[in-house]
Amino acid sequence: MAIKLHTCGNTWIKGPHPCWQVKKALTTQRIPFEEVGEPLRRGKRDELEKISGQRMLPVIEFEDGTTYRAESRDMKETILDGKLEGTGVSPATG
Repeated sequence: MAIKLHTCGNTWIKGPHPCWQVKKALTTQRIPFEEVGEPLRRGKRDELEKISGQRMLPVIEFEDGTTYRAESRDMKETILDGKLEGTGVSPATG
């Protein structure tokens, strides 16, 4: 499964940082991913909105073009529970 993890680029801030939490969960589960740094300001995340339908981070983009976005603690739990596959939705459907 080739995926992209869209983050704010501040994943050097460890601990409770949402993007770092999801990145660490993917790494822990040995799920290969490409990290894509997005602008810090939500207003500048036009490309992210095109692919995911919203401007919040982190976002996981699957190879088929679907995306997964939830609260980072929920995303982390989903990844660590091995339930990431099948969570993607297209921006058109929500």
